[in-house]
Amino acid sequence: MVQKDKPLETPQLAGEQSPSPVSGEAREEAPGPVEESGIGVETTGHRKFICGVVEGFYGRPWTMEQRKELFRRQQKWGLSTYLYAPKDDYKHRMFWRELYSVEEAEQLMTLIGAAKEYGIEFIYAISPGLDITFSNQKEVSALKRKLDQVTHFGCKSFALLFDDIDQNMCPADKEVFSSFAHAQVSITNEIYQYLGEPETFLFCPTEYCGTFCFPNAAQSPYLHTVGEKLLPSIEVLWTGPKVVSKDISVDSIEEVSKILRRAPVIWDNIHANDYDPKRLFLGPYKGRSTELIPRLKGVLTNPNCEFESNFVAIHTLATWYKSNMNGVRKDVVMTDGEDSTVSIQIKLENEGSDEELETDMLYSPQLALKLALTEWLVDFVEPHQYDSRQVAQSGDKSAAIDVAAPSLCSSTTVTTVFQQPIMSPAMPPLCLDPLSHTMAKIPQEEEEVEGEKKDSDEEPMEMVVEKLDELEPEAEADSEEKQVGPVSAEDLKPMDTDKESLTESKSPEESIQEDPGSDIAPMQTDDLLKQDLFVPDEEPPFKAEPLTLDDLSLLAELFYLPYEHGPKAIQMLKEFNWLRANSSVVSVNCKRKETEKVEEWQSRAEKFEEMCCSVIQMFTRLSNSANRTILYDLYTYIWDIKSIISMVKSFVQWLGCRSQSSAQFLRGDQEPWAFRGGLAGEFQRLLPIEGANDLFFQPPPSMPTSKMYSIRPYYPKDVTAIYKICKEMYSEGMEDEPASDEDSDLIGDRLVGGLLTLSSDYGFVLEDDEGICGYALGTVDVQPFVNKCKLNWIPFMKEKYVKPDCEKDLTDAEKMMLSFHEEEEGLPDSFLSNFPSLIKVDIHAKVTDPSVAKSMMGCLLSSLKANGSLGAFCQVRQTDKRMLDFYSKLGCYEVARMEGFPKDVILMGRSL
Repeated sequence: MVQKDKPLETPQLAGEQSPSPVSGEAREEAPGPVEESGIGVETTGHRKFICGVVEGFYGRPWTMEQRKELFRRQQKWGLSTYLYAPKDDYKHRMFWRELYSVEEAEQLMTLIGAAKEYGIEFIYAISPGLDITFSNQKEVSALKRKLDQVTHFGCKSFALLFDDIDQNMCPADKEVFSSFAHAQVSITNEIYQYLGEPETFLFCPTEYCGTFCFPNAAQSPYLHTVGEKLLPSIEVLWTGPKVVSKDISVDSIEEVSKILRRAPVIWDNIHANDYDPKRLFLGPYKGRSTELIPRLKGVLTNPNCEFESNFVAIHTLATWYKSNMNGVRKDVVMTDGEDSTVSIQIKLENEGSDEELETDMLYSPQLALKLALTEWLVDFVEPHQYDSRQVAQSGDKSAAIDVAAPSLCSSTTVTTVFQQPIMSPAMPPLCLDPLSHTMAKIPQEEEEVEGEKKDSDEEPMEMVVEKLDELEPEAEADSEEKQVGPVSAEDLKPMDTDKESLTESKSPEESIQEDPGSDIAPMQTDDLLKQDLFVPDEEPPFKAEPLTLDDLSLLAELFYLPYEHGPKAIQMLKEFNWLRANSSVVSVNCKRKETEKVEEWQSRAEKFEEMCCSVIQMFTRLSNSANRTILYDLYTYIWDIKSIISMVKSFVQWLGCRSQSSAQFLRGDQEPWAFRGGLAGEFQRLLPIEGANDLFFQPPPSMPTSKMYSIRPYYPKDVTAIYKICKEMYSEGMEDEPASDEDSDLIGDRLVGGLLTLSSDYGFVLEDDEGICGYALGTVDVQPFVNKCKLNWIPFMKEKYVKPDCEKDLTDAEKMMLSFHEEEEGLPDSFLSNFPSLIKVDIHAKVTDPSVAKSMMGCLLSSLKANGSLGAFCQVRQTDKRMLDFYSKLGCYEVARMEGFPKDVILMGRSL
């Protein structure tokens, strides 16, 4: 039976003005830095259109200064609403009953005041659905008390969210309410009336998208109950057909509007990235016709976690919103300052586009993106203009403010920093990645890469992984890399991003503070900025080439939208796929090479390398941009795409000059957009070693650096440089040189000479601006390689180095010479069947970037696996702690000893 309560009303607080910027007069009267936005809002005869931003993601919340900057941008672009719902404000959801402390209250009051100054309607959201007992009046009173407190802060608009919760009612609620929907509607109506029926009051249902409706939206008893019983002035949030909807059609909105008996407010997750730590979305607002505007009550975008990366998402939403000049309901009117030729520009741009023409002639995503990037480019050349430091949530609780309390008055340089060399055992492990995570198991890749992904029942994430907070530099040296197990998409969605959903991860308290003696300050406050935190420096140390609009366009196309890549990214995927599939025409053992096919392959490979270079150049220019604040938010992502593109570029170079005609690439059946990791993940899956996730996990440096390395195939001219590195690294830490000047080649001949001479097809070198500084060598099958050495290498070495007298104590150099004259024992067949390939990798001590060794290993193992290898091994002296540590960090492990193994050497291997 449905519980019915009498309406409870409270008088409006005297002296407070509505923060809602509904009318032009309200904007003009708002105090503070109100700027000309270029648009007005017609309200006569029409209800207002709620349009703006919801901070509703899981992850480190935006700072107060970032939120103020958001308000400034919203006002400038004509967006009037901000919904406060950060999942890491634990008093918003997990500890919803607790009142805000004095410190937290001051922050919220300041934020609400800032929203008023900029004419932005501030909506406070609370999510009690995890554990509330709907039939318990004490629980209802606690909710009222909490919202009373927020009302005293000056907030007049509210939202009650019941997303991503268990729909099973407790026994007490089952005795009172006939269904879960009745329970939610009952408490929502009561709270709405208790607050005096505010002009804006939002309700988020548990079935907030088409895929969550049972059995479907049209037949959902839950939605029908909400539509019938929820008071008509309460607005309902809706994400569309899916949690992350590729398209939201007019028909789907008309259908749900009939069921809900009101037009919904779209909570749009098209730019949300909290479900995949490797993805960022810089594409335009897309897949929503402007014909929706008269059929909706509003649109709120829930964008990327990284504040500065949302310029395009919010800007293009504003362009979309302002584009419907001729809609059925004309909420938005152009002022004299607005460009009246927008429609003509859009039409001309669409006519000259290779893409399918947009049916919506009022809005072009391509033009909107161009307009946004053009404006964003200006910000990159200016040092950051506000304090954007992200802070950890920690601190002691202060006394909570009760509702009766009196009102409170609130009063980057690009430096190549030293990083831990991957081979250095002298330093503690350094976790440089602010988004450490466990890669999900990835299916095999597709042969054909599609540009515009096909419709599917899958969300753009297979698994959802917690976005970990960035490690502060001071703590990084003592931090170990922590990984969080994946959680299924059914259990956690972009609107369901609370830490309690991650059963195997730490609790919020533990993840914030390890000290059990201190409490939590659930809401982030700017007072914590006094702590020693990493702040991007103001200016780069030298003037590099300036960032261009083409660079930003490329950046946006590499990190486009959940269901599609930008045109240039699609082209790169297609070209790499083609070069991979047709590499046999240029293989070294191809008997009948067709000139035309060879020239075509080489021409396309050259163009592909140019595209790769443009990505690397974009990375370099962006790393040297003046606005370090923007760079800080983007750096992890551009570092990741730069690293994988560099590896792919090197692999294509190897395909063109060293690959065998037996090279094989696996195929997959799933749609590529269903995979994790975005564009970088797709390139990873197109490499032979797609499952070697550790090699693709390349944390960025703790501070941005423009130091660049390149990896290319080995050429005979490189032998001298490789010998020099081999000798220097072998001799490092030794008191005496193991080889004399007369035998300067001895170490190189012993360790790498055979591989360079007889297996150069599997060689790569690492270069910086000073020359070669590392190498990665291997042979696909060690047994025939050993036989070749006996015939074509060892005899020359015997002539070059005289056999020493074995009766006396031998020096290290003499032991090396003796090894050429003695028969080496072969390894057991049982071992070689699993690890047939021999590898040798080393980099110079001056290389402090730990990611380059992983890239080199990735290139080498890709070349070996492409030619049929199942596993690779390396031989390390037991006393060589440096190399043991080096190979361990590259994913090699000590293989269990068996009969036939050498006694003084450790064999380390990894499967492919």
